[in-house]
Amino acid sequence: MAVAVASALCLSSAAAMPLSLTFVAGTLELRGLAADAPAPVGCLWDPRAACHRAPAIAYAELVRALLRDQVAHEDQARAYPTLEHGMRVRRVPRPYQAEALSAWQQQRGRGVVVLPTGAGKSQLACMAIDAKRRATLVVAPTLDLVRQWYDLLRTTFGVAVGVVGGGDYDVQALTVTTYDSAYLHMEHLGARFGLIVFDECHHLPGASYARAARGALAPFRLGLTATPDREAAMDELIGPVAYRKEVTDLAGEFLAAYDVERIEVELSPAERVEHDAERAIYRAFVERSGIRMASAHGWSEFIMKSAGSFEGRRAMAAYRRQRELAFCASAKLDFVEGLLARHHQERTLLFTSDNATCYEVSRRFLIPAITHQTKVKERSALLAHLADGTYRALVTSRVLNEGIDIPAASVAIVVSGSGAVREHVQRLGRILRPHAGKRATLYELITADTAEQYTSERRREHVAYR
Repeated sequence: MAVAVASALCLSSAAAMPLSLTFVAGTLELRGLAADAPAPVGCLWDPRAACHRAPAIAYAELVRALLRDQVAHEDQARAYPTLEHGMRVRRVPRPYQAEALSAWQQQRGRGVVVLPTGAGKSQLACMAIDAKRRATLVVAPTLDLVRQWYDLLRTTFGVAVGVVGGGDYDVQALTVTTYDSAYLHMEHLGARFGLIVFDECHHLPGASYARAARGALAPFRLGLTATPDREAAMDELIGPVAYRKEVTDLAGEFLAAYDVERIEVELSPAERVEHDAERAIYRAFVERSGIRMASAHGWSEFIMKSAGSFEGRRAMAAYRRQRELAFCASAKLDFVEGLLARHHQERTLLFTSDNATCYEVSRRFLIPAITHQTKVKERSALLAHLADGTYRALVTSRVLNEGIDIPAASVAIVVSGSGAVREHVQRLGRILRPHAGKRATLYELITADTAEQYTSERRREHVAYR
């Protein structure tokens, strides 16, 4: 946010009492100016509180402008301490990590770093914390990631680490929280941290999470992601992209070399008849209703209109059934059986788009399943057993797209998925962490002559799959 103090403000305040700047519930209150006095851009007069007010995110630019224009002021907003000690455990940074830190520093400690999964984004964040030595809040999308960050920060810095979320509320100079908890508590926490690390920062531009980012005054901000999206919004909330490397830039040297195989399977004759009949029912309703499914609101419109009549509900059931047939075609499961046999000595992750397919794969091949219904402790135990070799494979429905670290995993089988590029890149990233002698393989299974073909083309629009 651009903030500039009018020269008239400087002159008018030179002989007056210093202005005071305080943090109140996610905002900044600037007191000492009359309602009609020139005010910094971004500050608005608040008649209820009889002061000028700005969102907390404006703090750095506002203070910089006051100092530049030599405006006397008392900064009572900042409530974050410096860190007495830096990293206790240091790793030699990879060349691109050092480059990324330097690029971020050159942007005054604000911006996004784009690195593929497995490239060491969390280690880069520790380097940034060490460089700035300010109280730091790490914001992560899931409790699994909160746990991983907690362990990393505790072992790297050798200090107590706070956790906000999942039933905990312990605020320390180094604290980890979820995006949901940050939204709920930022009006109280927003002045207590000088650096915020937004992990998987593509989650941030949503309305609620963005509000949390605006409610923090942290002058230093680092966003980490493998799949940036809505970059204009992230420019405002974190800063512009400071550094970027793609999977293809690092594969073979810093990430595992990998292959991607796209395999098409056919529906059985019986499945084909049922699929085409159900799809015809669904498509007929959509066309009669004038719904454009490719539009931004097509799916929402279909949901609303399908709920209003028996015909609509039948169309929704038909839509779900034709997807189910494509997602869990018998030929897919037969092929999965062959892949599991071929890679029986390797750690394998199987990804599905829905719980029903996930559980079907689990039952047929006696593979543990992880879904959103799996408790945190059980999920951690299953992942630990995959890492140590007790289990050779796990099947999941989306929940492991982010936040797992199993360097030994070298095979991914996408049984079904959405058309989201981010999801597909994240699934590839699950198997790219380097490991001795490792070459990773991702198999993408597609049912021919179904909507999956179009879905596959959409989600492969990334350099990693070209």
